[in-house]
Amino acid sequence: MSQLRMSIWKNRYVYLLVLPTLAYFVIFKYVPIYGVSLAFKKFSYLKGITHSPWVGLENFREILVLPDFWRSVRNTVVLAGMRLVIFFPAPILLAILINEMRFKKFKAFTQTVYTFPHFLSWVVISGVMLDLLGGDGAVNAILQSLGFEGKNILVSNEHFRFFLVGSEVWKEAGWSTIIYLAALSGIDPTQYEAADIDGANRLQKIQIIVWPALIPAVSILLILFLGNVMNSTAGAGTETGFMQVLNLYNPAVYESADIIDTFVYRRTFFMGASFGTSTAIGLFKSVINCVLLFCANKFARHLGGNALI
Repeated sequence: MSQLRMSIWKNRYVYLLVLPTLAYFVIFKYVPIYGVSLAFKKFSYLKGITHSPWVGLENFREILVLPDFWRSVRNTVVLAGMRLVIFFPAPILLAILINEMRFKKFKAFTQTVYTFPHFLSWVVISGVMLDLLGGDGAVNAILQSLGFEGKNILVSNEHFRFFLVGSEVWKEAGWSTIIYLAALSGIDPTQYEAADIDGANRLQKIQIIVWPALIPAVSILLILFLGNVMNSTAGAGTETGFMQVLNLYNPAVYESADIIDTFVYRRTFFMGASFGTSTAIGLFKSVINCVLLFCANKFARHLGGNALI
């Protein structure tokens, strides 16, 4: 114990730097875990969380018989699968293309252009999308003036999911390339020189030099992606998913776009449902995320990539 105290005192400034981050996780991540007990209680405003009566699994039974709940689960899984196939590879391909650019100034300009949309909120983007792609939007006006039939994809269940994933790629792909470009910057230039001597073309260099350098970052980000799959946060943060769908969808596309998070939001604040059922839905989602996280971690280790544990 004395050695531990001595080690802490010796590195006290390092621990001091870590303290704000530790406090953040304790206050905002661990302390709220107590609220999970609401999933097994009937919440009363007068009694609070602690003294509200226990109801066992009643809240779970209530949500499992709701057709809208299973619709939101289906939409969440489908959108997550589309993001895995379409969104997840997009930053990797974009990072490789940017890395292959020869002119440094043009490379920096391109990266800046692709990164900029990340700093726009979904509230702003939804307004722009409505003006461009709505029934009376600019795109339809141009198509109709050219003799084509207009199409409002914002109320089309057939196209709305692709619109969600496509808008996320446009907004977040450039920002997500930062990690991959950082991994590529660590490649030893002598590897490219050796490949030139051996007569390798650019595609072969990507295959034998660039891709192996990306595998550690890809495996870690894939684990994190699958660990958040039920949150619909494939991209760069929790805003992507809930805030995106909340600002872009409407009752006409609930059938294809109503995810778990928006279902809970509507049920809690507009339908007057109890906090117990909302917490039960959140716990259901978190358990699935946890299982998928461990499965993805094991899969990454099996493939020889990096694993979290």
